[in-house]
Amino acid sequence: MSYSTTEEQLRSMFEEAGTVVSVDVIKDRETGRPKGFAFVAMGSQEDANKAISMFNGKDVGGRQLTVNPARPREERPAGGRSFGSGNRGGGNRGGYGNNRY
Repeated sequence: MSYSTTEEQLRSMFEEAGTVVSVDVIKDRETGRPKGFAFVAMGSQEDANKAISMFNGKDVGGRQLTVNPARPREERPAGGRSFGSGNRGGGNRGGYGNNRY
């Protein structure tokens, strides 16, 4: 979806398909800017199916929507984040500089 699409715009659009329970535009934690996708919870499976058929592939704000049922969040492997890396000068200070957690 377009990065400028608001929760209010999505709610208004999806209400054409049925009852909208909630709309959540996903934003980057650090910048607060939209990531280009959202979750829309519909009141029933029938409403959700209607929304999928009505809006999947529809152009909104210059970008084509992909509307499909949400999938469970995938587990990320442990240790996916590295701390202490980067060029901060100095060498290995007290053994902290090259450890990965």
